[in-house]
Amino acid sequence: MSDQKEDDAPAIDRPVFTVEPWCVREPELRLDRLAQTESVFALSNGHVGLRGNLDEGEPHGLPGSYLNSFYEQRPLPYAEAGYGFPDSGQTVINVTNGKLIRLLVDDEPFDVRYGRLHSHERVLDMRAGTLTRTVEWTSPADRTVRINSVRLVSLTQRAVAAICYEVEPVGHPVRIVVQSELVANESLPDMGKDPRVAAALESPLMSEEHQTNGTKAILVHRTRSSGLRMAAGMAHHIEGRDRIAVDCESFPDVGRMTIATRLEPGEKLRIVKFLAYGWSSQRSRPALHDQVVAALAGARHAGWDGLLAEQRAYLDEFWCGADVEVDGDAEVQQAVRFALFHILQAGARAERRMIPAKGLTGPGYDGHTFWDTETFVLPVLIYTHPSAAADALAWRHMTLPLAFEHADKLGLAGAAFPWRTIRGQECSGYWPAGTAAFHINADIADAVVRYVDATQDEGFEREIGLELLVATARLWRRLGHHDVEGVFRIDGVTGPDEYSAVVDNNVYTNLMARRNLRAAAATAMRHPDRAEELGVTTEEAASWRDAAASMLIPFDERLGVHPQSEGFTNHARWDFAGTAPEHYPLLLNYPYFDLYRKQVVKQADLVLAMHLCSDAFTAEEKARNFAYYEALTVRDSSLSAQTQAVIAAEVGHLDLAHDYLAETALMDLHDLARNTRDGLHIASMAGAWSGLVAGFGGMRACDGQLSFAPRLPGGISRVAFRLRYRGSRLCVTVTASTTSYELLEGPELKLVHHGEPFTLSDKPVVLDVPAMLPLPRPSQPHGRGPHPRRTDPTFQGPHHH
Repeated sequence: MSDQKEDDAPAIDRPVFTVEPWCVREPELRLDRLAQTESVFALSNGHVGLRGNLDEGEPHGLPGSYLNSFYEQRPLPYAEAGYGFPDSGQTVINVTNGKLIRLLVDDEPFDVRYGRLHSHERVLDMRAGTLTRTVEWTSPADRTVRINSVRLVSLTQRAVAAICYEVEPVGHPVRIVVQSELVANESLPDMGKDPRVAAALESPLMSEEHQTNGTKAILVHRTRSSGLRMAAGMAHHIEGRDRIAVDCESFPDVGRMTIATRLEPGEKLRIVKFLAYGWSSQRSRPALHDQVVAALAGARHAGWDGLLAEQRAYLDEFWCGADVEVDGDAEVQQAVRFALFHILQAGARAERRMIPAKGLTGPGYDGHTFWDTETFVLPVLIYTHPSAAADALAWRHMTLPLAFEHADKLGLAGAAFPWRTIRGQECSGYWPAGTAAFHINADIADAVVRYVDATQDEGFEREIGLELLVATARLWRRLGHHDVEGVFRIDGVTGPDEYSAVVDNNVYTNLMARRNLRAAAATAMRHPDRAEELGVTTEEAASWRDAAASMLIPFDERLGVHPQSEGFTNHARWDFAGTAPEHYPLLLNYPYFDLYRKQVVKQADLVLAMHLCSDAFTAEEKARNFAYYEALTVRDSSLSAQTQAVIAAEVGHLDLAHDYLAETALMDLHDLARNTRDGLHIASMAGAWSGLVAGFGGMRACDGQLSFAPRLPGGISRVAFRLRYRGSRLCVTVTASTTSYELLEGPELKLVHHGEPFTLSDKPVVLDVPAMLPLPRPSQPHGRGPHPRRTDPTFQGPHHH
């Protein structure tokens, strides 16, 4: 997945947000940062996503309202087509915008670009699950009003969003007109040539129905090419003076309610706007219409205060099993809660639909999901909100028929999951970094194994997990082969590092495939009747075990390191010293054929294998491998820093781990890649959690064994994190010298602390953190080191952000 930086986006020169533990506050409006803040302030529940656009709609960076998996098809042009290439792509589309509330003050439209803006503050509250905006503005005609709006996308009522909008005059009586709207087919700004940004689609929605009834309006539309149908509805509760004129009207692409009144100083107009969304590929127009009407009725029954209370209760329950506390780095403290909040928003109510790389915060990557979800995002959900992880894997299971079809087209057995997709069809038109990256199969299998290990969900394992494991194992058995010496090889694939494509025996791929094959055989044994239904024979399961046992894992005896793939360490090294800073990311400035035959690494690959397949390496191998690949890794992907943070912490480079943790955690709050405008980097944000929990907490889980090897860098004095595992909820508190383990609820747990097993039951256990000798800091490619997190007079590392 390419993650190149924008050249034309202005750099953030001063902080946009204050640093606070439980909220993200923008104390003043920055028009030059609108697109970035719209992504940061996006609200979602995994089904409905609303970008943080201003209530009045303009000015905007990028309008955005999204429904998970609601897309339009577009052709994929090729200069030279090839067998098995996909014919069309899928692009998430901006659906009917229900956020719009326009205000006129004595006939002057409220627009922050005109008149005088006395104050403007927006606050994303991560405990309340709301976005609050407070404004004081004087119109060009010298009339002043105070506006307060609170927005939420409900985590408890899946189809529902709501806005509470209040306006009051300051100093003079004013005539107020409010226009609350639903608008389809908004015009979108030109998003440039960046390949991650969604293809612009002109007016993708065709009207099927529009109607009003009292203060309600419903619009139903259908996409032109993909044939999906959606409905959006709004209803209102109005409080204010007795004399309020209300008018409701609808057109094919607009539903509008106009409210007019006159307010004296001290009086207030309060409007609660309830929104509901639904879509289907099969259900009829009347059915979708009725679904939205019903959702609006449910929202109105709860009322604004009820929705707020439900939202708070839902989040309280989430945080009690997911919160991470950080003492010593206030920015990372804010960032890890921001990350957990947005990961929850991306998956909470996705309910058998995908978790896209940007969540529902923007159109980047065309709204596609990749391997990021299973490898980086699901581990966070598995240990904090496991039902959302199960839903995401159930969606993969639903798309198996398409994966079988794709594998068959490629002449393979089992399932070949798509590299990038919305509804399960392959949408990647570049096969070396798409189809050839078969490791996505093992990434999905790995997430299945981790979920079942953490939850002991036998029903899931039997009905969903086993078939995913069998289908993916069958692909590896066909894709690989036993050579003349009986060694099992997997040739011609692409690992996580997209600067080394179509290689033989990528270590990450082979180790993950080995785990996949073993898990499929073991799970088939646990459910023999279900395995028989899937056609698994004793011979087939034995062939999986044989392939796993004889899997080739290359090792370079000369250097004492694992080559990323067979022969990798024989390649010429990239000329890092001769590469100008402006020539990064390399994929935008050099031909792939040059990258593919050199030792240069886009993102953690072999290092990721050391995290996910930890038991396949000795401690000495991990230290040597890490130092070797640090010198080659340029981090042209936002996915890399978190893995480097985890392994840097494990091998003892604690301050370097802190540097990488901050990079992954602050990717969007600081807009480090200059592309937050297109949506948040959900997988990079997951690195805030993994850097702290798997990195400084040293957490690993496998086969019912939850182990920790905690150690903190000098810049952080305490980390405390909460986890859910096998029906228990525990809290781990790490300081420089001790670690405390506390069981908050559930059955006792057998844990491991720095290699020593112990049992955690009703009383907290406090154990010492063993000392570790400091290691010499490894070097990174010239100019590509992470920004140092704390001032160290002995360290003269490079800065590149």
